[in-house]
Amino acid sequence: MLIENFITCFARKKNSTYLQFSPATSLSIPISKEDHAPLLLYLHVPFCEELCPYCSFNRVVFKEALAREYFAALRKEINLYKKQGYNFQSLYVGGGTPTILIDELGHTLKLIKELYGVAEISVETNPNHLNEKNIKVLKNVGVNRLSVGVQSFDDDLLKAIERYHKYGSGQDIVARLRHTQGVFDTLNVDMIFNFPMQTIAMLEKDLSTIIELGVDQATYYPLMVSASTQNAIKKKLGQVDYKQEKTFYKKITQMLSPHYQASTAWCFSKNNTMIDEYVVNFEEYAGLGSGSFGYLDGCVYANTFDIQEYINRLNNGILPIAAKKDFSIKERARYDFLMKLFGLKLDLKQLGKKTKGSVYYYLWPEILFFLIAGGLKKRGKELVLTKRGQYYWVVMMREFFIGVNNFRDFCRFNLNPKKN
Repeated sequence: MLIENFITCFARKKNSTYLQFSPATSLSIPISKEDHAPLLLYLHVPFCEELCPYCSFNRVVFKEALAREYFAALRKEINLYKKQGYNFQSLYVGGGTPTILIDELGHTLKLIKELYGVAEISVETNPNHLNEKNIKVLKNVGVNRLSVGVQSFDDDLLKAIERYHKYGSGQDIVARLRHTQGVFDTLNVDMIFNFPMQTIAMLEKDLSTIIELGVDQATYYPLMVSASTQNAIKKKLGQVDYKQEKTFYKKITQMLSPHYQASTAWCFSKNNTMIDEYVVNFEEYAGLGSGSFGYLDGCVYANTFDIQEYINRLNNGILPIAAKKDFSIKERARYDFLMKLFGLKLDLKQLGKKTKGSVYYYLWPEILFFLIAGGLKKRGKELVLTKRGQYYWVVMMREFFIGVNNFRDFCRFNLNPKKN
């Protein structure tokens, strides 16, 4: 665990530096360029029927009137990006629960398809939303990939994380997934490992269920404990033990590898398809919706987390950006190093074009460390993760997303005119 502990400490220190944004002095986004690499459009829908105790994403309890106002504002933001000259190849809709108002979501997706050259659409949902009406709307509007938040099929664990009463038993969820299989190009199940009360036996049973179902894709996230969720998780589930995380991850890769190929360090697929971590396949993306993040032309920006402020700004024709940061060339190189290797390999030549010089000039400490630690190997013009390196990147990305979640908390309470 010595190397993993060092990586954790290093990542936390770097994240505390990189994720320090300033309030936006300009409400504009970078000007769209004709030679832009393919762009992804991310939409955030922050409403849920109930809030899960371990989740740090921007989300609030569903109120229909507010949600309908929100979707109307979201469509205005979508139109503003079109006026700025942007076009998008792919669309990812996350939350919250994007399918909370299926008619509003369907209307919004239709607008995007009319305005942009979107070739693929991925939407997140929850098991209780896998019904005939929702599936029909999503299929008719052209959704290719449906990602279902399952987390576990174990009833005791589902009760502990307050999902059993919302989404049913493990058997109920299996039945809904089985009914949905084959409707979309890709059916993904989102799972979480390393809950404090989770055992290897529970994990093995979950993995066996996934294999038996034969879903197209499984994304297995480690539990990410941000500052805002620490107390709730400790009170409800117990103390998080990172020592067992590696054991769990080894079991996941051991059981899934005969049936799935790794798309990222924690996503396992049967075919070449979209993944939850769109930052791997898309170097730049626009973030729309309250609390979303975008990364365009080296500029990272965050929209306001205050939903009413978000609506008000867009009703006045103003982009809802609350904070921005322009990355230096070194910061861009480190970002690509993290994200591309999370997708298992890094093209050194391609990154060299972006840095306008040797990659090693900016990244030699990181590259040397992971080569010595056995996490990377050089293959021609590429750096490739080893099996050991895949877990190192799980640790790196766990800490990255914890840092992002902590930054979300900062935005909620420091960059909004009022708390939501």
